Amino acid sequence: MTKIKILYNKSLNGLCKKIVLLSMSSTSVLMAGGYKIPDTSLNGIALCAANVAHASGADAAYYNPANMNFMHDENTLEVDTMSIALSDINYQGSYTSSAGATTTGHNLDSQKENFFIPTLHYVSANMSGTRFGLSILSPAGLSKRWNAQPAQSSAEEFTLKVVEINPSVSFLVSNKVSVGLGFRALYSEGAVKASYPTVYSQDMSGNSIDYGYNAALSYKPTHELDIAFTYRSQVNLTEEGSATLFYDANGPAAGGVALNSKYNTSVKIPIPATASLAAAYTFPTKTTLELVYERNIWSAYRELNFNYANPTAEAVFGSAKQKKWNDTNTFRLGITQKLDEITLMAGAVIDKTPVPVETIGFELPDSNSLSVSLGGRYQIAKSVNIGLATLYSMREDREISNASLTGKFTNSKVLALSTGLEYKF
Repeated sequence: MTKIKILYNKSLNGLCKKIVLLSMSSTSVLMAGGYKIPDTSLNGIALCAANVAHASGADAAYYNPANMNFMHDENTLEVDTMSIALSDINYQGSYTSSAGATTTGHNLDSQKENFFIPTLHYVSANMSGTRFGLSILSPAGLSKRWNAQPAQSSAEEFTLKVVEINPSVSFLVSNKVSVGLGFRALYSEGAVKASYPTVYSQDMSGNSIDYGYNAALSYKPTHELDIAFTYRSQVNLTEEGSATLFYDANGPAAGGVALNSKYNTSVKIPIPATASLAAAYTFPTKTTLELVYERNIWSAYRELNFNYANPTAEAVFGSAKQKKWNDTNTFRLGITQKLDEITLMAGAVIDKTPVPVETIGFELPDSNSLSVSLGGRYQIAKSVNIGLATLYSMREDREISNASLTGKFTNSKVLALSTGLEYKF
């Protein structure tokens, strides 16, 4: 037991730094590289979020508010629900502590996860060349859990809920050009648990309200061709909360330091800036093909620095952890086929992970992914349509060799299902 205490007590310095990252980064094994959710509507699921240049439903308020001025002159309201199922991720390999002790032969599985996320999008009727929009959605978050050591010592449970309220406005510059602007208000709430029996435990929670903006430009050189550029600003989640911490003062690595109380904490985590360039072309068959290139500025995430007001808690849990994430490119393809009363959609996306090998761990077993999707809408009345869409994401197995892990993460898959109702009035 003394050897175990040395092994895990000496690795505590970076442990608390992982907390908010983990609560956020579980999304990376969901819908995209990193910890954001790009698919925030029924069309977003059906087209793998390749609905930027040709966005023409209520979700244009989020994906491309400039397009609101090119929509029919009517109010459009959409309510969607999305359910997400995460597979259990397997790790096989060895683990090395910060003290240099290595244990081998680990065969661990994370817990399966299931979530339910509602969204709302609205676009107003034309008001003298101006349209207004509103989106309420979840752009990041969700959860990852491990129930065996050594993964449990840093990722027993991480849960994050993020709700974004995004009002927007668009202005018609000419009959071919429109611009859009939006204001982002994000409320985040996280809870984290990590523990090693008789040595330490953490039970943390926090929340924040943070702000950003988005902008869009749409150009329609012809009736068939749509070109768009969109930008969403970086938003720093300035989480503040408290942590109930326990740390064994009698362990050889503890040096007589004891923690067994609740302490104030704060941390800053970036949701990255994202720029997208998209083009869509509609053929005489009413088939629309859209291509999207997306740049995610993950390099803003250089380190995770969790701050404690209490000097003892800061000394034990408070060292900064280097992350050094990379900017990534994402490529999206969407196909839409209009029929009389039915609209069919399909999509695909290739997404790269921003997490380098040297900083990957149980808290974020991220890898490159390929996702495919399928969906449709049915016009049940002149002003009402309903829809169903599904997305399946397959993440690559990832070989790991760094200071802590030597092995492989496998079996990371995601299945998402969305239902929606759109009403025009």
